[in-house]
Amino acid sequence: MMLKPSIDKLLDRVNSKYSLVILASKRAHELDAGAKPTVESFDSVKSVGQALEEIEAETVINDPHPEIKRARIKMEEEEKKAQQERDQKEMEKKIRDEHKM
Repeated sequence: MMLKPSIDKLLDRVNSKYSLVILASKRAHELDAGAKPTVESFDSVKSVGQALEEIEAETVINDPHPEIKRARIKMEEEEKKAQQERDQKEMEKKIRDEHKM
């Protein structure tokens, strides 16, 4: 049984087997969580296979600066939370104003 994409092609894209496993795992979790695919179609029906296909197509790469990515994600989450709080306060204010009428 041949595995596709081949490990040789994948290791041309990622510098070690360990990095490949981590990258494929993280991307598979993202796909399972609803992330948009970076290729038009997949041969594999499973998310790990799809992640490997994206790595082979070089549409998913290993981030050379993961600490920057983590900081950006944290900032985005904080901004999203702050926006939700602002929206909640605005909704509460509208409800109070409607009850005063």
